[in-house]
Amino acid sequence: METVVSGIRPTGELHLGNYFGALRNFIKMQHEHNCYFFIADYHSLTTHPTPHDLHGHVKSVLINYLAAGLDPEVSTIYIQSDMPQVAELYLLLNMNAYIGELERVASFKEKIRTQPNNVNAGLLTYPTLMAADIIIHRATKVPVGKDQGQHLEMTRTFVNRFNRLYNVEYFPEPVAYNFGEDLIKIPGLDGSTKMSKSDNENSCIYLSDSPELIRKKVMRAVTDQGPTEPMQAKPQPIINIFDIMAAVSPKETLEHFEGLYNTCQIRYGDMKKQLAEDVIVFNAPFREKIQELSSNNDYLRKVAKHGAEKAVESASKTIKEVREIIGFKSF
Repeated sequence: METVVSGIRPTGELHLGNYFGALRNFIKMQHEHNCYFFIADYHSLTTHPTPHDLHGHVKSVLINYLAAGLDPEVSTIYIQSDMPQVAELYLLLNMNAYIGELERVASFKEKIRTQPNNVNAGLLTYPTLMAADIIIHRATKVPVGKDQGQHLEMTRTFVNRFNRLYNVEYFPEPVAYNFGEDLIKIPGLDGSTKMSKSDNENSCIYLSDSPELIRKKVMRAVTDQGPTEPMQAKPQPIINIFDIMAAVSPKETLEHFEGLYNTCQIRYGDMKKQLAEDVIVFNAPFREKIQELSSNNDYLRKVAKHGAEKAVESASKTIKEVREIIGFKSF
């Protein structure tokens, strides 16, 4: 059984894109591997050093994780800042990370462009913190998106450098966990190719959205005047509507509207009404569980404490052995 590590920033509620993009696979993965899922509250400070409600966002993500189906008795679910060992490993890795290689990271260059008034040391050393998150549990696989590919490559660089400098074969070299065809990309309601709250809140359908809000959002989805000839190619906003329907609606519903589109008989209002109802049905169990968990602080504290204990046990062993390898000794 391989060890898998994955984190998510505490940016609040999760949407359908998050669920189909990763969570759905995490739920399956937790029964096949030794999984560590953490809420990356340290990472969030690199872009929001003075967060408005960090604890509230952490709580929201924890609730959504649990509501989606992650089982704290099967996998290890914890909050990054509840495991101080990762900060120590982060510091130790920084001693052997070079300014030049950190400055060449694409995401760092992008952050310099987008937030020039907040180019902090945390942004520069983001790859070493990510590496610490992964190798603190000596993970062998990491689910990452394309935007994190370079960071994972740097993690392998840091792993190999540590092993070489100290003449050991201690840290395994982690590789990307490939979901393959199981990874479904959910587009936005605003015509964008990816559902993302950072671009437009109204383009996202959250797992906790009420039926009324879902109907309102879906009915506002971007469409056009409709096809003017049979079998006409769909523009991107229309592809988006069909892609979301393919994810949440019965197959016969999708085929029905495909047929109407291909024969120039489609009425987008009817399609969006049907899509809204299908999303409501799909979301219902998640929303009910979110509401139930939101009022059960005792259970949430228990889950967080249990996860921290399991994560710290793993991390403490790694830090003890890393200290011995480097040469730290107590008098």
